[in-house]
Amino acid sequence: MIELATPQLIRGFTGVILACGEASDRKWNQYFQDRMAGTPVEFFVEPAFNYVSEQERPADQISRRIRNALRSILSGNSSDCLVWAHNLGVGRNLLLARELGRACLEHDIPLIAHHHDWWFDNRWFRWSEARRCGFRELRAVAETVFPPIPNSRHVAINQADVRVLRRHLRKGSACWLPNLADPAPRPSEARAGMARDWLHRRFGDDAPVWLVPCRLLRRKNIAEALLLTRWLRPEAWLATTAGVSSNDEQAYARTLDAAAHRHGWRLRLGILSGGETGNPGVNELLAASEAVLLTSIQEGFGLPFLEATSGGRPLIARAIPNVAPDLARFGFHFPQCYKDLLIDPGLFDWHAERQRQRILFSAWKKHLPVHCRQWTGVPVLLAPGGNLRAVAFSRLTLTAQLEVLAQPPAHSWDLCAPLNPFLSIWRRRAAAGRLQLTSWPRTASRWLSGPSYARRFERIALRMPRVPTPAKSAVAAQEEFIRERLGSEYLFPLLWPWDTSPAEGSPVRHA
Repeated sequence: MIELATPQLIRGFTGVILACGEASDRKWNQYFQDRMAGTPVEFFVEPAFNYVSEQERPADQISRRIRNALRSILSGNSSDCLVWAHNLGVGRNLLLARELGRACLEHDIPLIAHHHDWWFDNRWFRWSEARRCGFRELRAVAETVFPPIPNSRHVAINQADVRVLRRHLRKGSACWLPNLADPAPRPSEARAGMARDWLHRRFGDDAPVWLVPCRLLRRKNIAEALLLTRWLRPEAWLATTAGVSSNDEQAYARTLDAAAHRHGWRLRLGILSGGETGNPGVNELLAASEAVLLTSIQEGFGLPFLEATSGGRPLIARAIPNVAPDLARFGFHFPQCYKDLLIDPGLFDWHAERQRQRILFSAWKKHLPVHCRQWTGVPVLLAPGGNLRAVAFSRLTLTAQLEVLAQPPAHSWDLCAPLNPFLSIWRRRAAAGRLQLTSWPRTASRWLSGPSYARRFERIALRMPRVPTPAKSAVAAQEEFIRERLGSEYLFPLLWPWDTSPAEGSPVRHA
């Protein structure tokens, strides 16, 4: 988003300092500078800005380095300066969030905290990191993510999050700013043809490709995309574009990849992850693919939906409650969108799965702040009432998902097609090459175009409240978020840790 939006926002600015925890490659730096229409860019790299989990220094040393770096950046730029900070609320470096708030207060610099994700969105390992960094109470985290300082605003990318923030923070402190998403120009037919040839060489045949344009993350729920592909277009390959970018996802990726090789499934993960010269771009792969799938169980914004739409390919997608209303407001309609994929419990070991979930859920709760455990809902499979006639595939562990995939597709289809009537229609359309497209509505530019984004951002920057948000308001906002995120609707076994040790203990790999 920084790459896309910054060129839209530079009017009136004499320069840009891009501060980050690790250096980008020179090619990207030059590309970014070229997009700035002559506005100079300084790239400031300080390793202490990186994720705390990827640093070996003690917290006090990291904080000291951050303070020194911020002093170097801000001391000569405090006049007519604006800090646009991304994802402080994800909790990967609360030390940076705290020091940045303090520095902006000291230098009286406006701060726009742009929140894409949150630490309490099924990222409970962040609580362990917070404690190790000295944040011993939830209150301290809340006051760091929503610092009680004047001249600051909190920007969220979906309406659901903004509603919570507005209930608690000072009037005018919370704003909705949808991500910029101008439709990308479609590649020429020649470029798309070259991408198709590249895919055919990569897979060894000319079968159709169904694409999941994403990094390899558990929340992308890749096994569900594979099940849909095997049911709707059995001869097709399913491919994801990017590989793993976090150690937290390695075990998931290895397990899924090993199962695909063991069973001979037509799945290839991270086909662009090598970064070899001559690889097609994502837009070219979209143009070369027959269909796009998005089966995520959690997203902050619907950008993958919009990227697939601009690619001009049929989209099959799982609806996400906090994203779907915003997409509808922009004017988008997705004809192949579904709430959940229901599975007959006879396709996996029901009793073993329930026991597995009991163990994992108990371990997961130990990673929660003690005060929050009382707010936790009950996972669907563990709720009282005995066996269910059907269960959502997204509510299974990866082990049970792989058991379902190991069943012959014709058998699982026979059992599950009656539970999901929409699939029979989609199957006929897929076989005939007639899956429906989603067009880019004219109304979307009002929300998502570059000029629209710049106008909204300018209004946010020019209307900074001079009264700080009370600390108690920050605590209340965080508590409402946490209570909501611990409800049954948000409990997905895929996002529970592979590690079953308590938060304060030594890590133990769960097999």
